Amino acid sequence: MLLKGLNHVATITNDPARLHEFYRGVFEAVIVHDGSEFPDGSGPRISIIKIGDWSELNVFHIEGNTEADRQTPMFGRGRIDHLALMAASLESFDEIRDRLMARGAADDFVTDFGQILSIFFRDPDGLECEVCVENPDAVAGVNNPPGTRAARYA
Repeated sequence: MLLKGLNHVATITNDPARLHEFYRGVFEAVIVHDGSEFPDGSGPRISIIKIGDWSELNVFHIEGNTEADRQTPMFGRGRIDHLALMAASLESFDEIRDRLMARGAADDFVTDFGQILSIFFRDPDGLECEVCVENPDAVAGVNNPPGTRAARYA
């Protein structure tokens, strides 16, 4: 394979401080840049949030832009529907799940897709996201549809 993975996803927010706190508090993400997009101070504010070895969220704050306020149902969001993050381990997945539920960002439902386990959440801007982890209970060749509750979380 010629790729290492996804480098970044760009999103828009109306409240960078709230979003920073969420990603730091839940995922222990690191804000590596927060300021003007251009050296002269012009342009939108951009925050670069490191969420993995090779992965970032590039979050733009543009005065007067209301896109972050617009919420639409799954598969009605345009070409990119949602963001999925990969937990480092099952223990990390469980910790993230606990933190998301404590904030009211996710319920207790864990989907068993077969090879991965998944929990969906919404970030403070309403962006639907997912956290995945390799399923230790996976059976080779078995894939499950959405809505299949993971037995270990029943």
